[in-house]
Amino acid sequence: MSYATDQTILIVDDMPTNVEVLAGALIKAGYQVAVALDGESAIAQIQYKSPALILLDVMMPGIDGFETCRRLKESPQTRAIPIIFMTALSDKTSRVEGLSLGAVDYIAKPFEQIEVLARVKIHLKMKQLSDQLECKVTEQSQALKQTQAQLIEQEKLAALGQLMAGVAHEINNPMTFIANNI
Repeated sequence: MSYATDQTILIVDDMPTNVEVLAGALIKAGYQVAVALDGESAIAQIQYKSPALILLDVMMPGIDGFETCRRLKESPQTRAIPIIFMTALSDKTSRVEGLSLGAVDYIAKPFEQIEVLARVKIHLKMKQLSDQLECKVTEQSQALKQTQAQLIEQEKLAALGQLMAGVAHEINNPMTFIANNI
């Protein structure tokens, strides 16, 4: 079963075994994969090529996954990238913290490859639909602005027409009076 896509998924994990298993499953499913071993290198790598989705481990050397997520969500260039946390921390507090930082999902380790693939597919589809909706909203906003500009122009022309009719009437009255008296 292939979920072929030309979008890249960034795996950020310091455990080579996890990276190997995830990358293998994603590549087999038809996805392109990029890898970073820590948060700093992930942030640097994203500056060159933005992934469609990030699978982010929480416990890593250097800056942890929570801080990496926080930094990515603060940047206008990366805030829209869906992030799925993957970690052995399964307590409620960690899940809530991850989701409150802007992650779209949370997968507990050890993970099932089928579950990861299903969640990746769902979140990529949701991102695609969100992007389409945003595009439609932008198009509709532009059309609305254009319509508003046309209405304003029509109102100006109508007001000018009324003004001209009033001026013509005011000029016509004295002219008629003068013509009648001559």
